[in-house]
Formats: sequence, C-alpha cells, structure tokens
Amino acid sequence: MTTVWTLFTVWVGLALVASLLSVWLRVSTALTEICVGTAAQLILGTAFGASILGSDEPWIKFLAGIGAIMLTFLAGAELDPIVFKRKWKEATALGLVGFFFPFLGCAAAAYFVLGWNTSASWLAGVALSTTSVAVVYAVMIEYGLNKTEYGKTVLAACFINDLGTVLALGFIFAPFTLRTLIFAATAIVVFAVLPWLTPWFNHRFGNRPSEMEVKYLLFFLLALGALAGWADSEAVLPAYIIGMVLAGTVGKDPRWCDACAP
Repeated sequence: MTTVWTLFTVWVGLALVASLLSVWLRVSTALTEICVGTAAQLILGTAFGASILGSDEPWIKFLAGIGAIMLTFLAGAELDPIVFKRKWKEATALGLVGFFFPFLGCAAAAYFVLGWNTSASWLAGVALSTTSVAVVYAVMIEYGLNKTEYGKTVLAACFINDLGTVLALGFIFAPFTLRTLIFAATAIVVFAVLPWLTPWFNHRFGNRPSEMEVKYLLFFLLALGALAGWADSEAVLPAYIIGMVLAGTVGKDPRWCDACAP
C-alpha cells in the first residue's frame, strides 16, 4: 500500500500546485490542471520512465472514470428544461457546427495533407471534434456561468457535440451489435422510469444520515456505465442523459445537489 499512498500523494500535490497556479495566474483551475499534468508527465516521464505517475494503474483509471461520470451527470442536471426548450435551436446549431467543422476539416487535412489512410483520418476527425463536458462544466462552475441562460445553452450544445462523436464512432468503427441494442433498450427504459421514480425515492428515503440519495444515483450511473462499456459505448453518455432527465428533480433540490457534489 505504500506505493499507492505515495502515488496518490503525488497526484494530490500536482492538483494543489495546479490550484495555486490558477489563483496566481487568474485562469480556470481546469486549464492549469491539464497543463500541470501534461508538464509533470513530460518531465517526470522523461527522467524516470513513462509509468512514473501510474496513469495505467486500475485504481487511477477508476477514479478518473467515476469523476468524469459524476461531473457529466451534474452538467446534465444543470440544464434547465425551460431554457432548453426556448434555446434548442441555438444549442443544436452550436453543437452541430462544433462537431462537423472539426470532424470533416481534420479528417480532410489528415487524408489529403498528411497522407493518412482512410480509417486513421476519420479517427483523427472524431478525436478532434469532441468536447469535454466535464471540463466545460468545471470552468462554468468556477465562474458561475452554469446558472446563466448562456451557460445552460452551451452545456446543451456540448451534449449535441458529444452525441455526434459517439454516433460517429459507432457508425465508423464500432458496428451495431446485439449488445448495442440491449444497452439502448435498457437505457431508454431507465430514462423513462427515473423522472417519476426519483421524486418518490427522495420523498420516501431521502434526507437521512446514510445518504441514500448518493447510493441511489451511483447505482444507476455505474450500472448504465458498465452496460455502456459492455456495449462498446461511452459511460459518460448515459450519465449526461440521466442528468438531463433529472434536471427538474436533482437540479432543483439543494439536498440532492449537496449530496452529489464531488
């Protein structure tokens, strides 16, 4: 366990340095964390080997994955259904433009300029067309933009963008199988049931020291995440949709928001 504690100390220390830099430079913490992590991997990896930070350790991958799932869920929960209905044209247009322009442009550049093969070019286009809802949400939280109509519209556009990425990966590289159908059918049933099951569960079992709200949410988020991974999809996609369908419940209840906040 000594290696685990030491490695975790290094990661927390890097996060602390990134937070201090964000205050000093007056920029987003998410940006400094990315920069510090990249610099640390480059410097320490060159000096001691690429595995020095343990980025391939299963427990680090798990922590990173569950953090992304929770942040993505909270981003979806921030969406205001009223604002989304009023701004769906803007959000859809922004999300589609943000996906198709980098996707087609980068794929064309890789194929015609760099001379890559077709599969590699499409993959490059997909990789450079996606956005990170977790990073966008973290930045908005830091500056308070998540509570504004503008911020909610941008978060909705991020969902459209990421949905395009997932569909592109599915159509180009991961053909639909029986597993995909099972995942889609199960997810649709869960999405339909949660909006009425959640208020009942919250009223019946919520606001207890055992924090049953957290266990309830984690159960559905991790279960659908596992099912998505089994179907060769992305675990953050069902998490974002769960956040969206529960925006009127979790997003409006301070007890749930306090319980879910990382």
